[in-house]
Formats: sequence, C-alpha cells, structure tokens
Amino acid sequence: MKRNCLALTLAFAFAALLGARPSHAERAPSRALRAQSFFESSIVFAGQPCLLRACSHFSDTLLAQIDPRTALIERGAWSALRAGQAHAAAEAFREAIAADPKNPRLHLGAGMAASLEHRDGDAKDALERALALDPKLTEARALLGQIQRRMGDITGAIRSYDMLLTMTPDDRDAKATLDRWQREAELHGRMQQAIDSHFTVSFEGPAEARVASEALDVLDRAYWRIGQLLGTYPTEPVRVVLYTGEQFRDITRSPEWAAAAYDGIIRVPMRGALEKPEELDRVLSHEFTHALVRSLASRGVPTWLNEGLAGALETGDLTWAEKRMGLTAGRVSLGALVSGFGRLTGDQAQIAYAASALAVRRLLEEAGGFAIANLLRDLGEGIDFETAFLHRIQRSFADFQAAP
Repeated sequence: MKRNCLALTLAFAFAALLGARPSHAERAPSRALRAQSFFESSIVFAGQPCLLRACSHFSDTLLAQIDPRTALIERGAWSALRAGQAHAAAEAFREAIAADPKNPRLHLGAGMAASLEHRDGDAKDALERALALDPKLTEARALLGQIQRRMGDITGAIRSYDMLLTMTPDDRDAKATLDRWQREAELHGRMQQAIDSHFTVSFEGPAEARVASEALDVLDRAYWRIGQLLGTYPTEPVRVVLYTGEQFRDITRSPEWAAAAYDGIIRVPMRGALEKPEELDRVLSHEFTHALVRSLASRGVPTWLNEGLAGALETGDLTWAEKRMGLTAGRVSLGALVSGFGRLTGDQAQIAYAASALAVRRLLEEAGGFAIANLLRDLGEGIDFETAFLHRIQRSFADFQAAP
C-alpha cells in the first residue's frame, strides 16, 4: 500500500458507526440525524475503502508464505471483509489464527472484522497483538488509533498516531487527524464537569454551567422515561460534552444538518440552548436513546431501527414525521436504510428519519418496548436480524414491511 494512504478516517455513513456519528438534524424545516457512529461507518484509507485495499493487498500477495489450507482460509476471510461480511470474516480469521498464531496479518484482519462488528475491545486486543508481532504494520497502528478514540481513550489514540507518523511522516491525513485529536484533548482538559448518578456533563467554563445543570435535568428525565418504556437502563454513566458550534464541527466532522452526535459520548453544540429548552430536551433525549441502544447492542443494529427509536422516543410526538411522509411520493423501504444516513442530503435525511421513526412507532405499538429491547440484545449477541426479528416481534420482517 502506498504510505500516503495509511491514514484511517471513519466515514460516517449515516452511515455514521468508528468516530462520532452525526445525529438528528434540526427540527423544522429539517429533521433528525445521527452520526455511529462509528458505529455504521466505513473504514477508509485516504478516502478509499481500506477493506478493499488492505484485503486485496494481503490476500493476493502474501498467502504463499503459509500452508495451503491456512492460506485458503485467510483468502476467504479477506474476501468476506471485502464483501462486508464481518461475522464470517471474524470466524475465518479465528480459525486461521489457531493454525498460524504468530501471523500479524491474521490478527490485523481479526481486528478489522471486530471493528466492523463494533466489538471494540476485541478489535483493540487483536490489533495490539498484530503490532506486538510486527511493530511496522502501519495499517494496524492506524486502525488501533481510531478504535482507541472510539473507546474514549483519546490519549492512547494520540500516542498511536504519533507513532504512526514516525513511520509515515508524509501522511497528511494522519497528521490532520492527530492535530484534531490534540485540539480535542486540550479542550476537554480545561473543561469543568457536572456529575450525577447517571451522567457526566463536561462544559468549558462558568458561563456554560447553567446549561450543564439544565442538561443534567433533561437527561435524568429521559433516563427514567425511556428506560422504563424499554425496560432497561445503561449500566455505566453516560458521558456528555457541550461545545460551541465551531468546536462541535471541528471535533465530530458532522454534516451541516447534524444537531448532535453520538460516538460513545453524547456531543452537543449549545446554540442558545437556554433560549430553546424544548430543543435541548429533544436533542438530549434523542442522543440518550442512542446511548441506551449502544448499551444493549454495539453491533448489528440497522440504522433505521437505531435512528427510529431515537426519533420516536425523543418526544413521543411524530406529527413532524407524518407531515414529512405525507409529502413523499411512494413508500420508503427500510431495507434501504440499513447502513446509515451520513451521506444523504438534508431532504433525504428528513425522509429517512421520518420513515424510521414511524416504523419504530408501529413496532412499539405492536410488540412493545420490552420486545424491542430483547431484539437489540439478540442483535448485540450476533444473531442475524431476520431471525431475531421473527423471534422477538413474532412476525417476519418482510411481513412487517409489507403491512400498510
């Protein structure tokens, strides 16, 4: 691979799950979105899908170095990654590693597969093992930094990219990413915090203390209201950071229409929050729902279900969605809303959010919040969506989509 293509960026394919996930857009006239962040994102080298480059590179040039059977398994694993079949790839890499445990490529592949399934702890372990075997494996170093950032370890992410740049000093994308992370770390380092039992809200100074206090009140109400409906609550305190608009854009790289972002941390631009308390309530409730979904399933959740839950539960009033879909010709297939909304235009995003919210409202009415929470748990455990949906909702997904 060319060195100037080594910088990993997470393309939020809101398609936004490995960085911040752009969140719902502004209320009216535009509407909701969410970053994955990370968590439905594509991993790219300098704007090109790294799975296509890295997979082709390793599967086509290096397999002759290992025994034929293991080589065949590895080739299948890289092919599965190229096809977006992360679970199949993970299984194949696991089998190949059992036969060839000191092969750094295999651990890199296992880390890639785990990252696409949002098993960040497993991805980190696999990538660190790859680097222990081959410290010069820059692909592993770049992805490790992104995983560390996604896990909230900004110091570790910065350290990884510092090391990456010692090996690829001309990589401008890696340098830009490192600079951005350093600005984020410096900003967070000078922030103050407001803390309660369930949330930690970071803000920059005394002028924002009142907003932070109001944010805690809003989040606490959302915690009990939404948690009771789904019959579950986050097991760990949820981190929230309040930014200026400029700071938010710089750190999250969210699209212009995004009103907030969630990437393991709820990130919110304040934008005169105290003058619009209903908007602060809506945005924070929306993002809290994403955090709750993430606590149940870090992988396997279609974007329409994730965003639909956030949209349906943020206020309970879906008049905006009904009006938007009333202006839309034809039906929107949920199957087209699986991978994220990040690359959509503002108008397309409004339709995607509206269709998702209305679909989830119907799910809540038909099956209830407990069933949806169990569906999310099944997805987090790796059960395929069609099987989990049929088991928990008691009808096939095709039948649900076809219903008026």
